[in-house]
Amino acid sequence: MNELGNKAEKATVASLGLKNVAAAYWNLTPSELVEETLLTTEEAFLADNGALVVDTLEFKGRSPKDKFVVKDEKTADTVWWGDINHPFEPAKFDALYNRVCAYLGGKEIYVRDAYACADSRYRLNVRVVTELPWSNLFANNLFLRPTQEEILNFEPEWTILCVPGYMADPAIDGTRQHNFSIINFTRKVILIGGSAYTGEMKKGIFTILNYILPQEKGVLSMHCSANVGKDNDTAVFFGLSGTGKTTLSADPNRRLIGDDEHGWTADTVFNFEGGCYAKCVDLTKEKEPQIFDAIRYGTLLENVNFYEGTRTVDYTDTTKTENTRAAYPIDFIDNIVTPSVGPLPKNIFFLTADAFGVLPPISKLTTGQAMYHFISGYTAKVAGTEVGVTEPQTTFSACFGKAFLPLHPGKYADLLGKKMNENSVNVWLINTGWTGGPYGIGERMKLKYTRAMITAALEGKLDSVEFQTLPIFNLAFPTSCPDVPAELLNPRDTWASKEDYDKKAAHLAEEFVKNFAQYADGCSAEVLEAAPKAEAHA
Repeated sequence: MNELGNKAEKATVASLGLKNVAAAYWNLTPSELVEETLLTTEEAFLADNGALVVDTLEFKGRSPKDKFVVKDEKTADTVWWGDINHPFEPAKFDALYNRVCAYLGGKEIYVRDAYACADSRYRLNVRVVTELPWSNLFANNLFLRPTQEEILNFEPEWTILCVPGYMADPAIDGTRQHNFSIINFTRKVILIGGSAYTGEMKKGIFTILNYILPQEKGVLSMHCSANVGKDNDTAVFFGLSGTGKTTLSADPNRRLIGDDEHGWTADTVFNFEGGCYAKCVDLTKEKEPQIFDAIRYGTLLENVNFYEGTRTVDYTDTTKTENTRAAYPIDFIDNIVTPSVGPLPKNIFFLTADAFGVLPPISKLTTGQAMYHFISGYTAKVAGTEVGVTEPQTTFSACFGKAFLPLHPGKYADLLGKKMNENSVNVWLINTGWTGGPYGIGERMKLKYTRAMITAALEGKLDSVEFQTLPIFNLAFPTSCPDVPAELLNPRDTWASKEDYDKKAAHLAEEFVKNFAQYADGCSAEVLEAAPKAEAHA
């Protein structure tokens, strides 16, 4: 292996405060990291498809309440403090950082040079230092990979120090509990401890870019997927879990730019990452062939189980968690854009699975409405398994990624509106949820109809059709669409009782207004005017 040996590399590690590590292994190949994991980790296996299977132990997902931002002169008046961004004292951070470094004394560590942002003008060099070899494999797969020549002259701007074995003492360290993920924008460090869940690294870098790019570069950072058609037209898809974002953006007739995080510049849309972190619960080759085929040697599989007596992964087994994940380089997928940069978007889709059956299956948004629905980030989850619970539950996540926003959502919405107006972009609200009534009465919109509506929007076939306006939400929806029954396009007409529809629409509108109240102070009049008018129709 490529063990640290020369004075220059020792000095580099020492500059991070890691003066007494037993050894540091730099930029190991995926094969070397797989071998190291199998040698050093008891609960690590090779699946029969070649993927490395690990267990992230106590934490099977992110821990939002244990994510902090250092509050200092740089961030005090710029960060959106509250239930998402928890402040952390600079002195406490420095002391905790030193204790983490001391903990690594005498241990072997793994160091990787990587970067974020496929558009070279915005490249962010990151040095990732991990306690575990498979954490380093994750960094290799998810971040962009420099060439060997670039590594020789690599100058990191940010550092990730990921040390799952260090358990914080809240009384001493100032954390909430023993795990933590802390971003220090002044020192340019992400410090992670007490949790082996690799997604903390991925979303830490995303949070950084959500802070830097809109404020300093005029780039809109987006939690979305993006693809490019044969006519070199870019489409962007926003949507929370369960709305169909992955399924609808994976189109055999369009090349993938990326599946999760992007930036929108004056002339491009670019991927922040070099890989995918795909959910794999209930994964099958028939439903998600690209993801299924990407799980092979070099892929990291987290928290999955095998069929008994085999090394074949049972993707239906959620004994450990429903948040089973596969981390693989983007070039494990066919039909991608290389590099992961596309032209300006022509169409943006906000996907929502409205289980109330209120919203149209497709509607075209004005600039103000797009900003409003972007900040709202709405979907509705179906009722749970509890006896007697039949009403769907509203879910709102600002900008379709509230947990990763260091700035007020209004900042991102303003930038979205500006770019929409500058580039004449169409923004569509797509309801992949219920029609003919709410969950339990109506039925889920057929996937073939949703695909047909998106295809019609992409191909400009809705540009010349007649539109009508839905009351309360004031959404403009087409009265006809190729390959879609016209009677489905007006949701009110699909309900047996118009009175029941109006009551449900008024209820959902009230939920929107109630949710949006927390953001109103940071939003323009144009955005506020786009709110549904529940009181006028109650």
